[in-house]
Amino acid sequence: MTAGRWALRAASLGAALLVWQGLTSLDVNLWLRFEQFPTVDEVASTFWQRAREGAYWQDLGFSLRRIVSGFALAAVLGIAVGTAIARSRIAEDLIGPLLEVLRPIPAIALVPVAILLFPSNEQGIVFITFAAAFFPVLVSTRHAVRALTPVWEEAVLTMGGGRGRVLFSVVLPGALPGIFGGLSVGIGVSWICVISAEMISGEYGVGYRTWQDYTVVDYPGVFVGMVTIGALGWLTSTAVERAGRRLTRWLPSRDASGPVPSSAAARTRTGRGPRRPSRTPDHAPPAGAAVTGPAGAAGPGSAPETSPERTREVTR
Repeated sequence: MTAGRWALRAASLGAALLVWQGLTSLDVNLWLRFEQFPTVDEVASTFWQRAREGAYWQDLGFSLRRIVSGFALAAVLGIAVGTAIARSRIAEDLIGPLLEVLRPIPAIALVPVAILLFPSNEQGIVFITFAAAFFPVLVSTRHAVRALTPVWEEAVLTMGGGRGRVLFSVVLPGALPGIFGGLSVGIGVSWICVISAEMISGEYGVGYRTWQDYTVVDYPGVFVGMVTIGALGWLTSTAVERAGRRLTRWLPSRDASGPVPSSAAARTRTGRGPRRPSRTPDHAPPAGAAVTGPAGAAGPGSAPETSPERTREVTR
């Protein structure tokens, strides 16, 4: 990424902070009410105060551990189940209907189930995080595998490759772009659900601390939690996207720019389209020449001989 793009992104964030500071410091109270919002200075002061305390980093560590555990489990099982459903009619008929019934249920609605099912709140929160990321990964993997052209698989089978070779050399590499699209969506949904689960049934974590700040009317602390959640979500999403670009570096890059061929550049300057090929091929005989076969016989497509007598009759 160029320095200009970094500067533009920094300017965007800086402008948002300036607008926030202006609205809260002036106590703007139109249709939206900003008089009770903390200013940027108050949030920054509270953040630096908490960053020097061990409780803040303990909560951050708990949330990261829950995200990594639940998301890793969802990634492995989502890719495996999605591939099985896409390539096996038996798997699609056995587990497909059950998953389609469970998929519309929000993961946060599973909090009562997690409380009843698991012996500890920690395991229940990891389960909710897993459920949030599992279905985006499953659906993206299923569609990516089904979209693969069968020519690649047939080529491997023709050269003597088995089903395992097809799976690990054709199916999974070819579906990686779609799979990482689901992983990127899944990590964002996981953060939404893990914070909600920590607010409801957690004992530690960024979500739990944010809710506690709200109950004691510590609004700068609430905004510190929100900023922390946003930063953690951005960092983890960026890590997933970078891993995806590294594993799919064989794809054409949008930023890649190479030398433009001279003919293409000329067409770009003149605004003309590609040149049409000549109707007469290079190996065609000259106009009027007869094409003769063996022993001087006229071949197919040759012009018939014209005698002087025939010419005089036509003239008459």
